[in-house]
Amino acid sequence: MILLNKNSRIITIGITGKQGSFHTEKCLEYGSNIIGGVTPMKGGSRILNLPVYNSVRDLQKHQGVVDVSLIFVPAIYALDALYESLDANIPLIVCITEGIPVKDMLVFKKDLYKSNSLLIGPNCPGIISPGESKVGIMPGSIHKKGSIGVISRSGTLTYEAVYQLTEIGLGQSTCIGIGGDPIVGMNYIDCLKKFNEDPETEAVLMIGEIGGQSEVLAGEWVSQNMKKPVFSFIAGSTAPKGKRMGHAGAIVSGGEDTVERKFEKLQKYGITLIHSLPEIGRIIKKTLK
Repeated sequence: MILLNKNSRIITIGITGKQGSFHTEKCLEYGSNIIGGVTPMKGGSRILNLPVYNSVRDLQKHQGVVDVSLIFVPAIYALDALYESLDANIPLIVCITEGIPVKDMLVFKKDLYKSNSLLIGPNCPGIISPGESKVGIMPGSIHKKGSIGVISRSGTLTYEAVYQLTEIGLGQSTCIGIGGDPIVGMNYIDCLKKFNEDPETEAVLMIGEIGGQSEVLAGEWVSQNMKKPVFSFIAGSTAPKGKRMGHAGAIVSGGEDTVERKFEKLQKYGITLIHSLPEIGRIIKKTLK
């Protein structure tokens, strides 16, 4: 597993909101070690039997070390929440919020590079190390501790792939939804590097989408560095040409940016392509035998 385990100390920013409280409760039920939450002007209250603080710094002063911050705030406040986590030197920031302006992410990403923090998201389902901890909105019931690392730009496709891996008995070491926005924190290569060094991960599944070059860049890195098998499913290959589909980060720009060209390059880099969604689990299991 990577990035997250049962001992990870987690906080929720936006814990008193509808989504924040609902999903924090689900994380607690899964066994995640959530130690408190942050909502400005609600410090001193409690929710889900957890203490609420006005700021991340205030929480740290009373609760000590924080390993992960989970952000559930409206897009208009997300940049502030991201910077609060960054300024508090929290090692892993998981931002579920969608609709954050690209300009805000451009500003934040520049400062993120200068720090020791890692960001998953925004506009993502989060991260789960099955049997250990989950941070985000992934349904814990379909996950199973196992040997396949999963990295995905799509939330719902992640769930389908994970269910198949669970049903065939392979399970997952850690599953990361990196988000579907044009600018996100951790990308495929960042995750692949960690899975490559993880003794519990046997192989990696990358779930991608049409548009953009992130999968191709990851494929190039895999061909030069990866010690483990990598599989990939690219969603949207049947989308009509010229039509905007899916996430903002999945828009096809034209020229060399076609799904056919992406398939060609990924195969060249030694990645096993899976062309049918229902076949993901079967192909991975057959190939790893």
